[in-house]
Amino acid sequence: MLDLDADVSAEQLGRFTARVAALAGDHPVRDVVDLGAGTGTGTFALLRQFPEARVTAVDTADEMLGHLAGSAQRHGFDGRIRPLRADVDERWPETGPADLIWAASSMHHMADPDRVLRDIRATLRPGGQLAMIEMESMPHFLPDDLGIGTPGLESRCDVLMAEARAEHLPHMGSDWTARLTAAGFTIRESGDLVVDLPAPVPAAAARYAYATLQRMRAGLADRLTSEDRDTLDVLLADDGPHSLRNRTDLTVRSTRSFWIATPA
Repeated sequence: MLDLDADVSAEQLGRFTARVAALAGDHPVRDVVDLGAGTGTGTFALLRQFPEARVTAVDTADEMLGHLAGSAQRHGFDGRIRPLRADVDERWPETGPADLIWAASSMHHMADPDRVLRDIRATLRPGGQLAMIEMESMPHFLPDDLGIGTPGLESRCDVLMAEARAEHLPHMGSDWTARLTAAGFTIRESGDLVVDLPAPVPAAAARYAYATLQRMRAGLADRLTSEDRDTLDVLLADDGPHSLRNRTDLTVRSTRSFWIATPA
């Protein structure tokens, strides 16, 4: 699912990393830390943007770091990535000083994001930058009226997902601008990265829709109404006129918020 998300948002990610590079100005970007590197989406985008850089890819999961290492070989980045298994909630890992720290959809997972932001500030060299991205809601793929069930399925699922996140991810949707400022950062730029793909979408985007809705169906099983569960089952079926595999009206609409900040 993370790799499919990377395919769908590649254009926006490329523009964002180019802007990060422009704001770096004359400050060389050689040492980069990717917090919550996952499958390497951010790591690879940064290595393309900064040809002299090496990335310390931090993640808690050996599986993710193994996947990233395999992808690095296929992308020709072997030798420019240092995988580092660490739980940032326990303590800041031994990354060494950094010119750029990247945190994409990772800060809301932290038990104490304010402490982590202070550690990031302490790790950045003078002139270094923090580039941060947060996605506040799930992407949308479906028309409001599907021709099955009650219209507004994704809107109802959004509400249920927000309730579930509030229980397990209390920092999602935080006022990150205020938190960055309190941690001693000056925000140089902030805004939104918008993905808006019209129908018909590429094959990767259709697979992304399937993977996202499949995950939603499993995660919300106990919260959905029986009608909405049945509707999702029809959409996720291998065949049928309303199956995602046969629909031509899928789109991709998602918004991510970003911040580029430097130590004050």
